[in-house]
Amino acid sequence: MSEEKQMSYSESIEKASGSLGRFPLIPVRGVPLMSLIANNWDSIWDFRPDPSDLLIATYPKAGTTWTQEIVDLLIHNGDAEICKRAPTPVRSPFLEIFSPPPIPSGLDLLKTMDPPRVIKTHLPFQLVPPAFWENKCKAIYVARNAKDNLVSYYFFDRMNLTQPEPGPWEGYIHKFMQGQLSWGPWYDHVKGYWVEREKRNILYIFYEDMKENPRREIERIMRYLDLSVSDEVISRIVELTSFKNMKENPMANYSCIPAPVFDQSISSFMRKGEVGDWRNHFTPEQSKMFDEDYERQMKEVNIPFRTLI
Repeated sequence: MSEEKQMSYSESIEKASGSLGRFPLIPVRGVPLMSLIANNWDSIWDFRPDPSDLLIATYPKAGTTWTQEIVDLLIHNGDAEICKRAPTPVRSPFLEIFSPPPIPSGLDLLKTMDPPRVIKTHLPFQLVPPAFWENKCKAIYVARNAKDNLVSYYFFDRMNLTQPEPGPWEGYIHKFMQGQLSWGPWYDHVKGYWVEREKRNILYIFYEDMKENPRREIERIMRYLDLSVSDEVISRIVELTSFKNMKENPMANYSCIPAPVFDQSISSFMRKGEVGDWRNHFTPEQSKMFDEDYERQMKEVNIPFRTLI
């Protein structure tokens, strides 16, 4: 990707920022999505990937950018300079995202790329374009424990000025529990990919495992992608994708998105990246209420989430 193309992405967002705002949510097959996504749904649903394309799927704020960077580095044998060729959303387009012109949509960006492509989505399993499964594309799903995911999403919705106003923390917990946030219920999201993981050959990984032992999880991703890189390269990727290094990497920290869209003075796009930060935000009463609801919503599956490591 040329420097000119890198600049054009940021500049297009800057030019369109005056027409951006907090877009309302519109349900698509029962799942609340930002209006620009909902209004372009048919073109998203009809997308036909190449069989060689890779899908990285997550609920928002579950380790998406981290996984995109790991995959890009694995594909390019740990070459940090190649992986700085463009910002994350240009290297690995966001399938369903639509914004006002001249910002390119995810589909627009994908049209400019030759397969194999690495494609990001936050869509729940049932809304992923069926051609991904028809073409037997590989998919990596990253899941993060509900409490930390909720906290991270709350701070993101405060700084992302295109998402609905999050309101106070106390109310946001209930929105999360009731599935009223963009991309719908966390509970259905993590369960949907979990029950389909073997049938669809989905690599299902946990954020907490990535934090606990990044080398082990990077090696799992490497094997799933049928890649082979040296131990030295794996060590380099572990270092390059540490939270500290990614937060300082302008090609990964979303500093390419101007303040009228992502106001990082409110909260950094990469805020803490910790496991267990939820304890700094939930009161004991909120935690108890959340845990009781969690048990009810997750009772039919046994997904081994951890809220601490």
